[in-house]
Amino acid sequence: MYATIGDDGFHRLVHSFYRQIPGDDILGPMYPAEDMAGAEARLRGFLVFRFGGPPAYILERGHPRLGMRHVPFPIDAAARDRWIQLMNNAFAEAALPAEAEQTLRAFFEHVATFLINRKES
Repeated sequence: MYATIGDDGFHRLVHSFYRQIPGDDILGPMYPAEDMAGAEARLRGFLVFRFGGPPAYILERGHPRLGMRHVPFPIDAAARDRWIQLMNNAFAEAALPAEAEQTLRAFFEHVATFLINRKES
């Protein structure tokens, strides 16, 4: 995947996603405004590593431990669905090759569901 879309493709996708976060009523409160750039860099670095790019994320942060890292955030089905919705918007803007988009969508669907840690209230 990294060979197909490179740093630029991951940057376009993740940047488009994070531009939507501050104004979102569900996800916005989960992201500290002062760390928005850091959150964007962490997701981009993770995706670059996970999909065959340089290992900078692992060298800096170690094993992703996605479940543990997301425990503090109240992720219910509504938050998961909104995350996917905003990422779908980002896909439309990033204009990645169809095969790359299909692979990333399947990965995000799986991981977003895995990260649910709260029941609906």
